[in-house]
Amino acid sequence: MISLATVRDRWSSFLGTFVALVLGVAVVTMSGLILLSRGTDVPERLAGAAVLVRAPLGDQIGGQYAEPPPWKPEEARELRRELARLPGVRSAVADRSFYAQLPGTEQRKGERQGHGWSSAALASYGLQAGKPPTKSDEVVLDQAYGHRPGERVTLLTADGPHRFTVSGTMDGPGYYVTDARAASLSGGVRVIGLTLVKSVSAADIASATRRVVATARGGGEVFTGAGRDALAPRQDEVTRWIGGQVVTAMAALSVFVTVFIVSSTFAFTVAQRRQEFGLLRTLGATPRQVRRTVCGEAMLVGVVGSAAGALTGLALAPSTAAVLVDAGLQPEGFVVDSHWWVPCVALVLGTAVALAGAWTASRRAAKVAPMEAMREAAVDDRPMSRKRWAAGVAATAAGLACAVATAFGSSDTMVLLGLGTAAGLTVGLTLLIPALVRSVVGVLTLPLARRPGATSLLVRENMRTAVRRTSATIAPVLATVAFAVLITSTVQTTETADTDRQAAAVRADTALAPVGTPGLSDAVTRKAGLERNAFLSSNVYGGSGQAAFTAAGVGSGFARLHGHTTPSEGTVFVSESVAAAHGWREGRYAVFTFEDGRKERLRVAAVLDDEEVPYQVVLPRAVVRQHDPSALADVAYRTDGDGPRPVAGIPGAREVTPATYASSSDAEEDRLVWIFTLMLVAMTAGYTAIAVASTLLTATADRARDLRILRLSGATLRQVLRIVAGETVCAVMLGGALGMAVVLPALLGMVHGLRESLGVPVAPTVAWPWVGGAVGSCLIVGLLASVLPAYRLLRTASTGPVRAG
Repeated sequence: MISLATVRDRWSSFLGTFVALVLGVAVVTMSGLILLSRGTDVPERLAGAAVLVRAPLGDQIGGQYAEPPPWKPEEARELRRELARLPGVRSAVADRSFYAQLPGTEQRKGERQGHGWSSAALASYGLQAGKPPTKSDEVVLDQAYGHRPGERVTLLTADGPHRFTVSGTMDGPGYYVTDARAASLSGGVRVIGLTLVKSVSAADIASATRRVVATARGGGEVFTGAGRDALAPRQDEVTRWIGGQVVTAMAALSVFVTVFIVSSTFAFTVAQRRQEFGLLRTLGATPRQVRRTVCGEAMLVGVVGSAAGALTGLALAPSTAAVLVDAGLQPEGFVVDSHWWVPCVALVLGTAVALAGAWTASRRAAKVAPMEAMREAAVDDRPMSRKRWAAGVAATAAGLACAVATAFGSSDTMVLLGLGTAAGLTVGLTLLIPALVRSVVGVLTLPLARRPGATSLLVRENMRTAVRRTSATIAPVLATVAFAVLITSTVQTTETADTDRQAAAVRADTALAPVGTPGLSDAVTRKAGLERNAFLSSNVYGGSGQAAFTAAGVGSGFARLHGHTTPSEGTVFVSESVAAAHGWREGRYAVFTFEDGRKERLRVAAVLDDEEVPYQVVLPRAVVRQHDPSALADVAYRTDGDGPRPVAGIPGAREVTPATYASSSDAEEDRLVWIFTLMLVAMTAGYTAIAVASTLLTATADRARDLRILRLSGATLRQVLRIVAGETVCAVMLGGALGMAVVLPALLGMVHGLRESLGVPVAPTVAWPWVGGAVGSCLIVGLLASVLPAYRLLRTASTGPVRAG
């Protein structure tokens, strides 16, 4: 009953903990449900096939999801014949895909929406008007484009635009041409779909298919039912992986900040209730009973807040998933699966967090002496404990060590070390604030000391006297400014540095970049006179695990652009990391599988630095074009020797500076990064608002007696409110200053590390608008949470004798 009565009577003290737990558990619940969801449904383009067979996946490295290497042509033909002979199989269709696009439409990089007409039998949609294509210049396309049978359209392909006659329209996406035309435009076969007669069980056919595949030369994987969603585009898997990183980071940050807020709130509450605990000790309460009282309050708040958060997360998970889809952090068609145990686990976790956050505070409450009941002064003259000193110094030292490691670490660990710097310094300074606040306040509020009048004096001395209240207000502001500014400044600094690195790696005057298309066709680069400087983008597969590598087919201009000789026929250049991973050295031979399924044994003529070329494998342009008829060029560069040529009339291309292309080539990735950044910053700011508001609400309520004494001493209502507001402004400004003290070592260490690893000048970029936004939001919340309650207290206060409490 003691815990319940205390929670009810001192609701403002526990409001921050309650709201933080609700939000934290809601985020954890939503994140868990999203991460455990299967993802998208079976792709519409393949949903009409009851059984699907896919070529074996190669190694998926570093969170990147690549298409499997295609079967060899003879393996695909043999497997298809064997599958077509199975009883109950109506047809075994080899699916082929190639780049095709109507002018004026948009396609993502890597999309290949052209298919052979036989693949239409695998789709869940079908022909709506007209007839199938029978001639090489006929096409069936989506009726949503508004074209009718008999109309002539231009279709963009890898070798240039071609005129087609619309023979029919479908009620689904894709461009369908004759199988012969598709074979000339596409690479190899990765998927074979089986259509069945109506009376046959798909499970039985799947079992028979697995037996056939197990003995086939090329092998493969068999999918049926809901498992066919594994055939979703690999780009969707990349998107899901990115979205998974976002929600994981949100959950981790939520747990960290929730523990931070709960610990701070209970520590401040215990400090404010020392007289109450001293009175309990005077009445005979043992330290164990006091500790149980605080933990009981934490348990009550934790269970109620966690339950509310679990229900909130369960209700908001579908709408959160929809927001992620709209933002591009989850693929189209992503749905959230229901797992009843996820909110249950989140509820237990939230309650555990509340108890963990209150444990240290309960031990401190148990040490309160009975004589504290007689204490009247509000001066925080108790020194910090040795354990707090040790923890604060250790955390600060760890943060500074991470900053040093960031300056000399690799690019792979730089971000983690930067966050480690921020976390270590934030925790360290938060623990040390009570020891620093008097001297820091004394120095930073000197302008107030020189101003005449009692208001400035009271603001200064109140902050130096009420150390715990000042510290509790500074801590969340420090954390907000540190993380918000560090995250945004890190993103801006690394983006600028990467753009400068890419631009410096190419010796070119301008770059021809695609507009609205996944890349540049041969016709575009030929018309611009830049075919030899165009890098054909493709994938090749090699090594013992048939890992996927990004490949470029380069022409004679490669030597002038990058300072290397152009790879000759029968040779290949590989990146340093790929060579190290697979044991390839100059002069050795390596076997690669290409997009048409064929293999070639090539000599490694050079090992390139990872930062020199944005590809893992560099091949002669003719080799890539031979094996991948649908390959497009990512970019084509113009140098002094190429001479100017007008490109204004070339559709789907524009000429820009190398730096502009370098920044625009990663525009989609940068957009996702910034969405991720904004979400993390918004979460941090939201938690700070909770912490600051809760602290100041509690502090203002406990200062009712002091504020009334000021009024009775002759201070006007305006003067008292100015004192309260002045203290809040100074505390927020101190938190902002300490937050910047956390950011600078982390940012400077990262700048030094980027400069060393990239080999280009790197300047720190501080996101000053975010500094102002973080400090300004904290200031607004702080003033609302302190001045308004103080105004309400003083307006309703009695003018009679001042009563204690």
